[in-house]
This record gives sequence, C-alpha cells and structure tokens, in this order.
Amino acid sequence: MTTGQHDAGKGRRPGRTTATRQKLFDASMELIGERGAANVTVDEIAAAAGVSKGTVYYNFGSKSELIAQLLRHGVDILKARLLGAAGSGLDAPGSHNQADGTQPPVDPLLAMEAMIGQAMDFMAAYPSFARLWVSENWRIPSEWQGTFAVLRGELLEVVGQAVENVAKAYPVDPSVSRGSLETAIFGACFVVGLDRQTYNPERTRDQSVAAIMAIMRGYVLKDAEPRG
Repeated sequence: MTTGQHDAGKGRRPGRTTATRQKLFDASMELIGERGAANVTVDEIAAAAGVSKGTVYYNFGSKSELIAQLLRHGVDILKARLLGAAGSGLDAPGSHNQADGTQPPVDPLLAMEAMIGQAMDFMAAYPSFARLWVSENWRIPSEWQGTFAVLRGELLEVVGQAVENVAKAYPVDPSVSRGSLETAIFGACFVVGLDRQTYNPERTRDQSVAAIMAIMRGYVLKDAEPRG
C-alpha cells in the first residue's frame, strides 16, 4: 500500500470489538515503542494481545492497516480527553454568578490548561503512542503519511478552537501567527510529555502543564483582563 492510501476512517470491520481494539492498541504500542513499527510482526502483536493471528488479519487485513487504525484509536482517545476538558475551566477572573442562575462563563485560559493537563495524562498512560507519533509523523516518505495528515488535522482543530476561545475572551498579540501558535502548543504536548516520561520522571504534571501554558499566556497581552 502506497503513501497516502490509508484513510483514518476506513478498515473498521464489524467483527472488531472495543475490547479487542484496546488490547491490540496496548500490545502494539508497547512493542512498536520498543523496536519501531518496521521491526514488529503481526505474530508478535497477536501473541502480546492474547488473540490469534487470524483475528488480526480478519479485523484489519494487514499489519499496515492495523497500525493505521491503531493510530486512529489512539487519537480518538486523546481527542475525547481534550474535548472533555475544553468545557471544564473555572469561572473567568472577575466574573460573578449569573442573576438568572445560569452557569458563569468558562475562562478559556483555564479550559486550555485543563486540556493540556489531559494531554499530559494521555502521554503518561500511552508513552509508546507518543514515541510512534513523534518518530513517524515527520518521516517523509512514511507509509502512514496520509493517516497522520488526517489525524493531525483533527487534533489541531481542537487546539485551534481553544486558541480561538482565548482570542475572543482576551486581548491577544496580533503579531503572533495563529497557525504557528496552535502547532507550537500541539507539538509541545507531545515533546514535553514524552520528555517527562523518558528523561525527567521527577518533573511533575503541573510543572509540565505550566511550561506549555507559558506559550499560551505569552499570546495574551500583559495584564489583560477578560473582555466583558
């Protein structure tokens, strides 16, 4: 299968259960994180997941498609965590309870902080996925280049919406490229999270989140209060 032929949404067969997907995801990411995608066989993945080789082929058709769909599975997990955190920010600074009893507005900076915290938790839970993402995402040509392009776009869209929410609520630096900012935050989540797991386990989650949030807070003009 040539570069770009993988579609991140294809290849899902009815026989594959959520439990099987998770077992294959965990087993594959562990093996691939240790030795790289090219050096792991379907036999090894099947054995580590406790399923038959035939089950792998029945559900995915090939090792290449298996990895493409496991990338999708991992991104689905991460995206769900990010979206769940997006609305979990606390009250905006200086805001008051609404007279009609409705919830006060969410501070988008705190929502972004919650999202980055969830990203750090994901990297801690799935460090091998982060290694695969970092090692293969920028490899050109890559067998999964098309898959990475689709999944990267989905994750950047979530980050971009969070950045947009900040820009609507706070005065921000107009000289900063929005696309570059989104990419910086997105990349930092993987690099800082993976660096913590690999080289600096003594570094706390909160320290990692604060470092990435420094990028975001630098986008907001100094001493700016939220609009409204």
